[in-house]
Amino acid sequence: MSEISVIPVKLYEKLFIGISGMIAAGKSTLCKELGRVMNLPVYFEEVINNEYLADFYKDPKKYAFPLQIHLLNKRFKQQQLVIWSDKGGIQDRTIYEDSVFCKMLRDDGSMSDRNYRTYIDLFRNMSNFMRKPNLIIHLDVSPEESLERLKMRNRKCEDGVPLDYLKRLHACYEEFISDIAKVIPVIKVNYSKFKTAEEMAKIIKKEWDQMSTVVEIDS
Repeated sequence: MSEISVIPVKLYEKLFIGISGMIAAGKSTLCKELGRVMNLPVYFEEVINNEYLADFYKDPKKYAFPLQIHLLNKRFKQQQLVIWSDKGGIQDRTIYEDSVFCKMLRDDGSMSDRNYRTYIDLFRNMSNFMRKPNLIIHLDVSPEESLERLKMRNRKCEDGVPLDYLKRLHACYEEFISDIAKVIPVIKVNYSKFKTAEEMAKIIKKEWDQMSTVVEIDS
């Protein structure tokens, strides 16, 4: 009879986790708490210092491409910090998600096909120097919930984000998660029910412990 032994792998050193999700889904809050629970450095998305964001919301067609290039540059720099620190870390938005926004901007006419192709070509070249996260945690909230949370956090640059935009974004995210899960493990969380960040961090840690278990079969 075969003997099966389970060896838990609970070393979080160098573990690289990305948190994805709709605008105002709660990524930064969970990122901070998960970093505490798993003793990992956290890396937050720049919002306040984003010099393009307010202009983009006022004139998407003019600022869509420079905004996305700006974000790609910042996200790449941040990912390199995670890699070269050799300590792992948790990002509150992944570099891969920018393609979601770019595709949507291209589809609604805010970004030209030429600029979209340039972005994708640049991303592919940069991806040769990237390290894929060990895990992506996707916080799934409805467009309506995203809008409510936007209003609650009350950032001036996000005033006037329409529900229709968030509905299209949510549809693009569904496609993105389906595709990225083929190459990177994904934990998809129904965050509309909104447990506390502390509760959710503990649940995710437990799920990762189970996912990172080595099963040996000795026949």
